[in-house]
Amino acid sequence: MHDIVGAAANFINLDTTNLLYLVFVGFVGGLVSGFIGSGGAFVLTPAMMCLGVPGLVAVASNMCHKFPKALVGAIKRAKYGQVDVKLGLVMGVSAEAGVLYGAHIQEGIKRSWGDAGSDLYVSMAFVVVLGIVGTYVLLDAFKTHKSGNADAEEKVTKLARWVQSINIPGTMIYFKSLNARISVLFTLPLGFATGMLAATIAVGGFVGVPALIYVLGAPSLMGSATELVIAFVMGMGGSFKYALHGLVDIRLSMVILLGSLFGVQLGAIGTTYVKPVMIKVVMGAIMVIVLFSRALMVPVYSAKLGLIQPLSEGLVKVLKTTSFGIMIFALLLGAVIILVSMWKGLRSERKTVTKEALEHGKI
Repeated sequence: MHDIVGAAANFINLDTTNLLYLVFVGFVGGLVSGFIGSGGAFVLTPAMMCLGVPGLVAVASNMCHKFPKALVGAIKRAKYGQVDVKLGLVMGVSAEAGVLYGAHIQEGIKRSWGDAGSDLYVSMAFVVVLGIVGTYVLLDAFKTHKSGNADAEEKVTKLARWVQSINIPGTMIYFKSLNARISVLFTLPLGFATGMLAATIAVGGFVGVPALIYVLGAPSLMGSATELVIAFVMGMGGSFKYALHGLVDIRLSMVILLGSLFGVQLGAIGTTYVKPVMIKVVMGAIMVIVLFSRALMVPVYSAKLGLIQPLSEGLVKVLKTTSFGIMIFALLLGAVIILVSMWKGLRSERKTVTKEALEHGKI
């Protein structure tokens, strides 16, 4: 364990440029988090790694900043009636078990293969998970848009209807977001997978949000909001676990939190002005773009571990620069899509209110 603590002490230098970048990253991460419900780590963890932060330190520091931000987002969206607290806590219990197991895996990888091994593991996990979940979410959003039912009430998937139809005595609980009773035996594996992924790459929302929507049958708005409760529970446990081993860079956590606390509230407000399909579009688009950013770094980490032939310094520099550029593009695109969607939704709502007022002779 001593070698882990020693390696973790090598935190990056926070100069003015890095500080401004991290505040911006935190803002966009918070904006995305409040808007789609995920903790935003699929933006934050790769963004920190682009600065040279070791993968495990990025994961640990991200989890540390996550739980206060998730709490703020959950409280904000609860005011709009979008949070199912009971479902969030039930999922959170098993997610915490997943966090502890995932942290054990991460620490083992770092102990055996060092920072390069941890970086490669985190990047490969991002590429696989982003590719699968991002593609699925985008295809689902495209089908919804193409059907012309973007404004219609969301349909519960066949899988979710089947899950809701299973009655296992002694395990059934009613959840308002599902408007149905389901067995906790279904929530346990989903929560555990969410927690394990959160501890290994700091992204639990990849599993949590789609699971709540497609497996359990929660509406997009309630699924994304309820995941913030799960993220809060996971963040507390994960932060404590990693902090015990000196892997949390509290400076990174606080700087990112500074930007994200504002972003998460703005994103939460935005959910009241947009169609549910836009939440899926934003989530899918950012996931796929960040995928390419992490994929470009896989050869760099592989070469460090001796898994492939050594790369020239010039090629390594090109790959790192391109990866960073794609990351910036993903951050800007996510912010623009969300803010423009909010502006259009707000303008449309104001027109409707004005029209109704005119019809009733109030103005």
